[in-house]
Amino acid sequence: MEWENQTLSPDFILMGIFSHTPTRVFLFSLVLGVFTVALLENNMMVLLIYLDTRLHTPMYFLLSQLSLMDLMLICTTVPKMACNYLSGRNSISVAGCEAQIFLYVSLLGAECFLLAVMAYDRYVAICYPLQYPSLMSWKVCGLMAASSWILGAFDGIIDVAATLSFSYCGSREIAQFFCEVPALLHLSCTDTSTFETLIFICCVVMLLLPLSLIIISYTRVIIAVIRMSSGEGRHKAFTTCTSHLTVVVIYYGAATFMYMRPTSNRSPTQDKMVSAFYTILTPTLNPLIYSLRNKDVAKAFSKVLGKGKSRA
Repeated sequence: MEWENQTLSPDFILMGIFSHTPTRVFLFSLVLGVFTVALLENNMMVLLIYLDTRLHTPMYFLLSQLSLMDLMLICTTVPKMACNYLSGRNSISVAGCEAQIFLYVSLLGAECFLLAVMAYDRYVAICYPLQYPSLMSWKVCGLMAASSWILGAFDGIIDVAATLSFSYCGSREIAQFFCEVPALLHLSCTDTSTFETLIFICCVVMLLLPLSLIIISYTRVIIAVIRMSSGEGRHKAFTTCTSHLTVVVIYYGAATFMYMRPTSNRSPTQDKMVSAFYTILTPTLNPLIYSLRNKDVAKAFSKVLGKGKSRA
């Protein structure tokens, strides 16, 4: 009955990210600009990898999965925020809140595991190049990618079931621009200490476990690269690994800061800034970090542009 009563309760109110600032119009336009760039970049990456046969390798397949996750992540939060800002109505239904929590938690968790899979892929490619076709076959690659999505979805189901089973008897104003779990916990009039412990355990599994695998993989990669006799091979390996590690540091740094801090150390302003960073800015940065210095992606882009011009 508690879940039914929760469903019939009034909508939540999203306070937004810059509703009361003097430069809110400029900031809103900036967010929309970043959102548009993220859409174009990630769509382009997925299409390029699909269209160009030279990019039909496990590494680029995993990269296309990352772009797809980033595309879905930014579409989970920004369109609703934009609709609320333009309409002046900041409400979100319980069902809408439930959907947001499930999607963004699932995607964040899936991306954690996918980054670990990508690190393993580079480890095998650099340390065991002769065994790479068997160790990273399409079957193994597909299973790893699918496992990332499934584990992320499992985490999303746990968070939705627990968060929205709480009673919200006081203010229903969420100090965020989307339904984020830590912000919702502040509104509950029931004891959430058990669930906060569960969140911490989930973070250890979803953040620290993949991060440990990433650190182990790249430590071995760096050792192998240093021992390489070819300067060109060493430079190419370092370039690829640097791109991967940059994404890992940005992503894991923001997620760890957001979900593994004690509740007493939180402030709404900090939470909004960090949330905007990993849900809006990170999906925009990832394609740039991976593709700007990647010659194969640049060639694929030129090839697609050349076909488009010839048809025109």
